[in-house]
Amino acid sequence: MVRRLAAARVVLGKIWIGCPKGRAARRVSGGAAALAAALSIGTGAQAAPADAGMRTAIVAPQLPGDFRLEYVDPAAPVAMPVRRMAFPSVCLTPGDCLPRGEEATGSPTALAFADDSPPRAVRLPLYGPADTGGGDTGPGPDARRFRSFGSQVGAIKWELAAVLGYYTAINGPKLFQDPTWPHVHKEGWFGINTRNVGVDKLAHAYSAYVISDLLYARLKRKTDDAPGIQFTAAALAMGTMLYTEFWDSIETSAGWSWEDVTFNTIGAGFSALRNSVPGLDRKLDFRLMVMPNSSIFEREGKRHFEQQRYYFALKLSGFHAFEDSPLRLLELHLGYYGDHFTNEERAMGVRPDRRVFVGIGINLRELFFRDSRSRVGRAAGEVLDYFQPPYTAIRFPVTR
Repeated sequence: MVRRLAAARVVLGKIWIGCPKGRAARRVSGGAAALAAALSIGTGAQAAPADAGMRTAIVAPQLPGDFRLEYVDPAAPVAMPVRRMAFPSVCLTPGDCLPRGEEATGSPTALAFADDSPPRAVRLPLYGPADTGGGDTGPGPDARRFRSFGSQVGAIKWELAAVLGYYTAINGPKLFQDPTWPHVHKEGWFGINTRNVGVDKLAHAYSAYVISDLLYARLKRKTDDAPGIQFTAAALAMGTMLYTEFWDSIETSAGWSWEDVTFNTIGAGFSALRNSVPGLDRKLDFRLMVMPNSSIFEREGKRHFEQQRYYFALKLSGFHAFEDSPLRLLELHLGYYGDHFTNEERAMGVRPDRRVFVGIGINLRELFFRDSRSRVGRAAGEVLDYFQPPYTAIRFPVTR
């Protein structure tokens, strides 16, 4: 058992424990793997003292999962600012604990950080990747390289190229379908006589929202959460949707629609708001539910829009009062959909339905992927923030 540590240093992703050379160092090296594994789990559970003379130890304090243990020479110079902090004892294995590191004077062990700011608090995730508290902990150390709009765009140039390439591929055939000179077309909003009773407007808002969130996630990863990336992502999403609107403007049966542009802006703006307000992404989603019809799924046309239900989901799991309650599995919905607006139904005199609805749904991400540590599980949980499987919610129409 090692009774004294010469120094302990925490450096962005590593725990370096300095200890005396010789037999003592060799004796603690056997517990390195156990401590590293414990840190990757990060349970923060309390453990009993190893003996009566030792302070209560804590197993696996809450630290990011990529921290690892290394041993260094305590005499090595510290080339970074130092903060004095208490260092709790840590159990390598049950009954084998490193005690609180104290100097002969009884002062707490020195913890050195790579910059002069305190370490960013990392919250163990309820589900998915590590949660840093809704983005309120500030950018990481590499963010200073991505302060400008141009540098942020450059960081995700291939992702942006993939998005633009996708929309070019699906719209390219319009060049060979009797295109016209770009023109403006007034489509209306949610009126009963509009082509798709407004469902297509929500489809535009949703597309801009998803593109913005996708680019934001990539920017957050590649720029170390640089400031302003939510606005860069929203601007790029808006640019992408304006690009698709240009393709609509050369269609004989369509055209450039300012109504579409308005809802593109709303969708991208909601993404920027959701990614700016700390914790809002844990409370509120904008989702799509596709209801099967006689053909199961339609890829385009009015019947395609009839299958779509767009709504906001208020997740009770995002509120502290419900975090440990069964009510965290519930969410409240507010949305809109249309029905019976195909050309055939209109010709038969059927009046289109426009329905605002409220509902109660199951938070499937919270139910199945709350504590998922696998990449597949986290990805599935992310998808469920944007898509709701059919028949997993109860709807109550507000309008008829």
